[in-house]
Amino acid sequence: MRYLLLAGLAFSSASVAAQTAPAWTNSLPAALQQAKTSQKPVLAVFSGSDWCKPCMMLKQEVFDQPEFAQYAKDKFVLARFDFPRNKKNRLDPAQTKLNEDAAAKLNQEGAFPAVVLLSPEGKILARTGYRPGGATAYDTYLEQLLAKK
Repeated sequence: MRYLLLAGLAFSSASVAAQTAPAWTNSLPAALQQAKTSQKPVLAVFSGSDWCKPCMMLKQEVFDQPEFAQYAKDKFVLARFDFPRNKKNRLDPAQTKLNEDAAAKLNQEGAFPAVVLLSPEGKILARTGYRPGGATAYDTYLEQLLAKK
């Protein structure tokens, strides 16, 4: 009986986490189309998921947190462009091309992590990166960046 109760709690916790996880696209054209339709800005993230320590910290401390999911769900169209280096993490060629095309438009400097806020029309509103302090502090910081535009 105890096992069934624990299994049930684990399942319900997993489904709650899945419900709160924000949806990320990996296509800049799709993100911009969704932004135009919804009239929300795009939050585009460029990361090196298997080699960039600040990228990993940003994902873990901010983007994977329920506070960010709650904040972002009605505020942004989310787009993630990953550039892994390890052979085992290589992306398929089509996704690599999408990521490279997005970087050519938005991250020509090759900064990692790079967070770029775009208007629904695709105009760059702000650029930033990793900031310590967790999800709530990052959400506040994003609000400040958007308020300046």
